[in-house]
Amino acid sequence: MRKSYKFKKRVTPQKRFNYNHQIRALEVQVIDELGGQLGVLETKKALEMAQERGFDLVEVSPVAKPPVTKFMDYGSFKYQKEKQLKKQKSQSKSKDVKSIRMSMKIGEHDKDTKLKQANNFLNKGHKIKVELILRGREMRHQGLARDIISEFVKELEIPTQVEQDTSRQGNKLFIILIPETTQENKPE
Repeated sequence: MRKSYKFKKRVTPQKRFNYNHQIRALEVQVIDELGGQLGVLETKKALEMAQERGFDLVEVSPVAKPPVTKFMDYGSFKYQKEKQLKKQKSQSKSKDVKSIRMSMKIGEHDKDTKLKQANNFLNKGHKIKVELILRGREMRHQGLARDIISEFVKELEIPTQVEQDTSRQGNKLFIILIPETTQENKPE
C-alpha cells in the first residue's frame, strides 16, 4: 500500500529559544530575574551567575548584537510561550465559505430547504456561495439562471451584502454573499 502525503498534517515550526549551553555567542547582554541590566558579560560567566541564583540563562533576543539573555526558569518560559501561541491560534479562526448548490430545475420544497440552510449559515456569520449548476442545453439560458439566483438572494431572511457578484465558472453560475453584521463590526 502506498503512503499518501495528501492529508498529512502541517506542523508549524515553533520558535526555539537557546538556553544554558546551547548559547553559541561569546558575549551576551544579560538581564537578571528582576529585569535589571547586568551589562555585557562573557557567556560562561553569565551562565555561572544564573546557576548560582538557581535559574537558566535563556536567549531572549538572538538577533541583537550581542544577543540578549535573561535569568529565568526555562520550563515555565516555554510553557507560557506555548500558551500564548494557542491563544493566538484560537482567536485567529476565520469564518468559512459555505456552499449552497442548486440546479435550474430545483423544486419549491428543495429551494425552501436550501434557504433555511443559507439563513442558518448567515446567522453563524459565515460567507455563503450560492452555486447554480447548468447542464447541457441549460447553458443557453443563463439569463434564467441569473434570475433564479437573484430570486434566491431576495428570499433570504438575513440582510446580506454581495462580496462577489454573479459570475460564471465553467458550467456554474455563482454569487458570494456575506451577512451585513460582519461588515459593520470591522474596524477601518
